Amino acid sequence: MTGDFVDWETAGFRARFRTGPDAPVSLVSFVPVGGELADGPEDAQPLVELTTIGHGRFPGGFRHVDSTIGARLRYRWHDDASTPVPADAIGAVDGTDLWLRIVQEDAATRLQAVSVFRARDGVPAFQTWTEVSSAEGEHVVDFVSSFATGAWLTDSGRSVDEFALSHADDDWAAESRWRTDPLREIGLARIDRDAQHHPPRSRAVVQNRGAWSTGEALPIGVLTASASGAGAGTAAVPYALVWQVEHNGPWLYELGETRRHTYLLLSGPTDQEHQWTAVVAPGQPFTSVPVSVGIAASIDDAFAVLTRQRRARRMLREADRSLPLVFNDYMNTLMGDPTTEKLLPLIDAAADAGADLFCIDAGWYAEGHWWDTVGAWEPAASRFPDGLGSVIDHIRARGMRAGLWLEPEVIGIHSPLATSLPSSAFVHHHGVRVAEHGRHLLDLRSPAARAHLDAVVDRLVGSLGVGFFKMDHNTMTGPFPGMLEHQRALLAWLDDVQARYPQLLIENCASGAMRADFAMLSRLHMQSTSDQQDPVLSASIAAAAPAAMLPEQAGNWAYPAPTMSDDLFTLSLVNGVLGRMYLSGYLNEMSSSHLASVASAIEAHRAVLEIVESAVPVWPLGLPAWEDPWLALGLRAASGDLYLSVWSLPGAPAAVSLPLPGFAGQAVVVEPLFPTALGSWSAAWDPASASLEIANGGATPTARVFRVRMQESDAGA
Repeated sequence: MTGDFVDWETAGFRARFRTGPDAPVSLVSFVPVGGELADGPEDAQPLVELTTIGHGRFPGGFRHVDSTIGARLRYRWHDDASTPVPADAIGAVDGTDLWLRIVQEDAATRLQAVSVFRARDGVPAFQTWTEVSSAEGEHVVDFVSSFATGAWLTDSGRSVDEFALSHADDDWAAESRWRTDPLREIGLARIDRDAQHHPPRSRAVVQNRGAWSTGEALPIGVLTASASGAGAGTAAVPYALVWQVEHNGPWLYELGETRRHTYLLLSGPTDQEHQWTAVVAPGQPFTSVPVSVGIAASIDDAFAVLTRQRRARRMLREADRSLPLVFNDYMNTLMGDPTTEKLLPLIDAAADAGADLFCIDAGWYAEGHWWDTVGAWEPAASRFPDGLGSVIDHIRARGMRAGLWLEPEVIGIHSPLATSLPSSAFVHHHGVRVAEHGRHLLDLRSPAARAHLDAVVDRLVGSLGVGFFKMDHNTMTGPFPGMLEHQRALLAWLDDVQARYPQLLIENCASGAMRADFAMLSRLHMQSTSDQQDPVLSASIAAAAPAAMLPEQAGNWAYPAPTMSDDLFTLSLVNGVLGRMYLSGYLNEMSSSHLASVASAIEAHRAVLEIVESAVPVWPLGLPAWEDPWLALGLRAASGDLYLSVWSLPGAPAAVSLPLPGFAGQAVVVEPLFPTALGSWSAAWDPASASLEIANGGATPTARVFRVRMQESDAGA
């Protein structure tokens, strides 16, 4: 500690907090290792913003800064510590977690705010949250930030005019639609700050509502500044700040201007946006949702940092390391209508193709119309004359593990369980049981609800021997009292299920990727990236997926069909090669040439699986926008090799140049990985521009996967 500052330094970053007696604690400087810490301004953005009923903001407005309690908080003490983590954990670096706790108190209300920081040594990012407690009296908290700062935004020497936010809209079958917007164009109006009596009140806000945590937007942002315009002496200051909110319910982040500076604020649910409050009293504290924040030098570097942070914070089990190739019977195949007769030839074809796991998707429990009658999760006798167990036995006999689709959190409004389970098992709002899309939502805070789900899992795993669940959640329920506690109870239930069944793998799905948040992804095996049935539209989703999740969790559909053209057949397989191939399609109806193409794609995918757990994503053409005609996603292996998928979509020019600065000055080998022959495509390395020059031969839509590496002599030099 130096003067009125606390410096926290790790092998990944340096951070400085101002702790003077006349102002709240603020994070005033955040730089990677080797960067120079700054003291920051005297009027820096407070680290914690906190409002209660009776203690709001001054001046008032829609923004969540300028809270009166936040302004009154004062530093009391801090401590730091380190704890070992398993040495073989992915992303463990040196196997050490570093902790910092900064304690503040408001003398007027006797509320205490503890900012908790956790970092993995060597990763230029930290995870943080806020713990609020009361020394006396009851307080209704209607907002508390998990993190707030003006660091880097202030000491970079740049104005708001130069900042741009990269963020992604999300929707059913249209996930991960990335765009980059100048802050001035998405909410921050330019006014004369010197002429006004108060700071600007506009904000740029990104948020999500309801039970689908990513149903509207991804809880991820990257803030960059133009390379030009840096203030004097700031040329070495990194120009990318990256973050994610790690909650499986509503969340928010906002950017805005203070009297003279700029701020970033991250939070979970709020009263203003999400009708959330919490009562804090002696012995009854509240903990905000966790968030992660990292510092980087570019967009690609920002996602490399976030990838390392996700690996460091993931609850990885040995079972997750198996990375099975999953065949699922749903997409563009059985579409929720499985029977023994339909499944057996698919099972045999999937086994012959080399799948490790066969998942029977929706409909296995259905006698007739089923959408609003689900909940018991008993096999439908009419679909399986010899029992579902006989089908699962056949899956095992063919050398694969068996999986089932399951939507555990809902009970159909016409299910017998809607009346047999106690009322306390269901979510209520204003005393009325919530019904949405023909379903009731189970309240996972209820022992009766949990007992029902435990009995279902015990029967399906313990009796039938299911080893994989595709856990879906197709009903988006809006705000209700206790929603945050319900979402946390869901996480606790998942933790308990996986502790009881350590070999069980669970895919995270919610109408595709409508709940692709890190709270869920930190626990579950893989993530469905979409319900999109068009392989051409799926290409954009697959190309963007590693921005939202780890590449080893990105379950990208590959659903080739015998009726497709050769180019489209290939593209549908390319979609699944980088990440986790989620195979579907009528393999049993394909020609030998089609099956050979599937086998070749699987071989390429297995080569990717060998490096995927340590690879980081790169986008040579930038983050994919929804209608980009050329797309490119690379996974850079620890060896330096680059596994690169390139898509040429309708309207694409005949050629494209892919900058690969990581290979600048090297002798480079470009190998077609899938298909193993380029066909009508061409790919040539241009050493002068350090770029890969690709031409599509005039065919669209079409795609290829390459392996780019240095020549052995250069690599060993």
